[in-house]
Parts: sequence; C-alpha cells; structure tokens
Amino acid sequence: MNKLFKRVLVGVVSVAMVAGFTAGCSSNGGSASDDGKVTVGVIQYATHPSLDNCYEGFKQGLEAGGFKEGENLTIEFQNAQGDVANADMAAKNMVSKKYNLIAGIATPAAMSAYAATKGGDIPVVFTAVSDPVSAKIVQSMEKPGDNCTGTADVLPLEAQIKMIRSFLPDAKKIGILYTTSEPNSVSHLEKFKQIAPNYGFEVEAVGVTNASEVAAGAQTLVSKGVNCINNFTDNNVVDNLSTVLKAANDAKIPVFGSEEEQVKNGCLASQSIDYVALGKQTGEMAAKILKGEEKAADMAVQEVTESSPVYNKEVMETLGLTLPQDLSTATAVSK
Repeated sequence: MNKLFKRVLVGVVSVAMVAGFTAGCSSNGGSASDDGKVTVGVIQYATHPSLDNCYEGFKQGLEAGGFKEGENLTIEFQNAQGDVANADMAAKNMVSKKYNLIAGIATPAAMSAYAATKGGDIPVVFTAVSDPVSAKIVQSMEKPGDNCTGTADVLPLEAQIKMIRSFLPDAKKIGILYTTSEPNSVSHLEKFKQIAPNYGFEVEAVGVTNASEVAAGAQTLVSKGVNCINNFTDNNVVDNLSTVLKAANDAKIPVFGSEEEQVKNGCLASQSIDYVALGKQTGEMAAKILKGEEKAADMAVQEVTESSPVYNKEVMETLGLTLPQDLSTATAVSK
C-alpha cells in the first residue's frame, strides 16, 4: 500500500510540475490579454533627433490604432546608448517578461530584438531600418517570413547627390563617414558610389567601428581633400554630429545631412524624410498585430521614399553659398 501510494503521489506531482512549467512558458505574444491591455517593449539604439522622432511617431501610430498609454497600453522604453550589448540585454529582458510585442528603432536595435525573439511567438516591428534584407531580419520585403516586419527609410540618394551638385557646381570629391558594422550604412555606401560618378563626383569613404572613432574619421576625410561630407542615417555618425561639424567647419566645407534634424543642428541641406510619419506608420502596423488583424510574418515591409529638400540659411550664408535655382522651393529650417 505504501509503495502504491508513493507511485501515485510521484505521478501526480510530475503532472503538476509539467503543467506548471507549460503555463510558465506560455506567452501572449502578438495579441492583447483578455482585458485588452498590452505591454510593448521599445528599444531605441541611440539618442539622436531622427530616432527620437520615430519613437514619438510610433506612439502616435499605436494610439491611432486604439492603444493609448495609461489606458490599455504600457510601454517599456530602453535606450541602448549606441551599444549593441545594451540592445541585446534589453531585448532578452523583454522576452523573459513575455511582452506582447517588441519594437526596434534603428537597425542594430531591430537586429537585437529579432535575435532575442527568434523561434518564439513575440512579434517584432522595426523602424528606421533602410535595408532589412541585408540586415537579415526579413526574408524579403514583400513576405518577411519570420515574426518580424516594419518600415524602411529608403534614403533618396540620387536626389541628395543632385542637391550636392547644385550647391557645389565645381566640387569633385564627397566624403562619407560610416560604421562598418551597420548594414544600412554599408548598403547606402555601395549605392552612393554607384550613383555619384553620374554627377561627376568621386567618393572618399572612411569606416569607423565605434563612436570614439568618429572625430578622427572626420579629420581623415578633411585631410584627404574632400569638398564636402555627406551623412547617411548612420547611428554612430549622427549621434556624434557635432564632432563631424567641427572638422568640416574648421575646413570651411559643408556637411549634407540625411534628414531635417541634422540640418537644424548645423548641416547645410538634405533631401529629408519625415521620421515622425515613419514611426507613426510603424505604430499603426504594430496595432494591427496586437489586435490580431495581421501577422508580422505576412505583413510586407512598408517603405517611405518621399522626401523634401530643406536647408539651413545661416549655415549657407556662413559658407558664402547661395540657394540654387532648382532648389528654390526648399524649406529653410533652423534650430
């Protein structure tokens, strides 16, 4: 009787342990709980205006889709401060807490979120990722395949190069500073090099591996005789824009930005994408996933390709330049 009782007891305990473990591993990833409330984790790779604008737009998009902070939405926001290790840690922590969805702002943050959630049921949406296929977080733009989708900021590179030529009709060499580990930047550089010769430009590129190398990289470009510097949406470079501007200002050459906020902060001009609108579009996609209307794996990556020219009048006048006739409709911006 004692042996039989022990066997029955062991069996009951084993079943209970398995049931408890299974319940502990369950997740509400991708859908709201029974009371309609959701928790969303947001990882922003670094602090600079375009990414800040993406986050503001993302919250607007969620609210437009029916999810408002303080009511049925809780957001845990983490800024990785330009450190991949921080982004990885934040993503893993959010997965362990079984959040309903994780958003990655900028390519490194999106890659961290994708890696942490791969094989699970927590969906990822990304924004400010120019080439998600090269970053290997989607299988294709039309059919992402994995539990990850979002919006891509496709830089208008040809329009940007044309703008540079209009401002600098006699220039021969454009300097590019980029982070070698950022797929976006590598992809942009390859495309930029293909287009630039069509407008009579040579491209001089200097790669950096981290933020501490940006200042020296800018000085290297100046020493190589570039007539201007052009920025992409490279996180290390934009996050340290002041050091790039200092090197360029000392050499009396302009810096062309990749969006409006950089121009406000001292770049000469840019063919600018609206990053608030980009973030809002991403938030609206996230809302559809949270409501169960769409699956991330089946949602095509949405691209934002429209841009508008902006320029900094004070910087232009300091450099002794005038607004080209073909840019007469450009918008003047200032800090």
